[in-house]
Amino acid sequence: MDFASQFLATVRRSASVLLTGPESPDGDSIGACLALQRILAQLAPAVRIDVAGHPGFRYDFLPAAGAMVPDEHVGTYDGVVVMDGDAGRLPRPIDVAFKAAGWTAIVDHHRSTTAQGYSLAYLDGESESTCVMVRHLMRAWGVELDRDIAMLLYTGIIFDTGAFRHSNTRPSTHLLAAELLAFDFPHWVVCEKVLVERRLSGLKLHARIFDQAEFLAGARLAVGRYSLAVREELGTGDGDAEGAVDALCMVQGVEVGAVFVEKQDGRTKLSLRSRGAVDVAALAKRISAHGGGHAKAAGASIPGDLSAAVATALPALLDACQGNVNRA
Repeated sequence: MDFASQFLATVRRSASVLLTGPESPDGDSIGACLALQRILAQLAPAVRIDVAGHPGFRYDFLPAAGAMVPDEHVGTYDGVVVMDGDAGRLPRPIDVAFKAAGWTAIVDHHRSTTAQGYSLAYLDGESESTCVMVRHLMRAWGVELDRDIAMLLYTGIIFDTGAFRHSNTRPSTHLLAAELLAFDFPHWVVCEKVLVERRLSGLKLHARIFDQAEFLAGARLAVGRYSLAVREELGTGDGDAEGAVDALCMVQGVEVGAVFVEKQDGRTKLSLRSRGAVDVAALAKRISAHGGGHAKAAGASIPGDLSAAVATALPALLDACQGNVNRA
């Protein structure tokens, strides 16, 4: 792989490298970043490799998660590598570091991501997850799996395949999972923590989102909202909303699930899920320049508070679900 050799040579010429995911990183992003950090520590031991972000309650049990650098504490780095996302959705402190870096790279499996704006790019829209791509890099570098790396890669794979339920699961996915499970980490704990377990505040948040959800376009579109006022009332965080959009999408008759999450910096995050009739990656791009993802799972960052974001996005959501645009 040309990327593998060029990337490793570039890392080795650097004093410091930051690995980061998009805002509110998920299991695939965190798993890929922490796994690559461990791999590069073997291959470039003289280089400081940091992982940005906060793991939250859902990922704080993972190896080295406690050493992640909070976004607000990130400084400057020779290189910044975006894992499982794109630079358009970086938190603002990371965006500053990205723009100041001497070189940048992207490792991502979203079909909407392009190589534009990066010094180096490894993109594979056919891959199940970014963690699968990290496993390919390991093979190119001749790095052996160990228990911690296996656990981290498994985290990303089960997150992005929904524990092998989603249509991106293929025979090779199960073969890789079997290879990883041979390292005897508690895979059931990974599945419970990453996909099932909730805090009590999160359970109350899901109840609120579901109770106030709107079903529009002939009940083909389900829309949920998570405001700053509800965050303060319930004492919730970003991770507590995870999974709500998937549940809305799985309501009988619904084609698209959408959840708007109001952020504290004046933006609103939109998460989208599709049953397959609507390409939500194209839809997210239509809604925002900082939108994209997969045909069935995508997101966007929209300037403005919750009300403004809903007003911006709702016409496009309604058009898609009424069959006018963005049909798969």
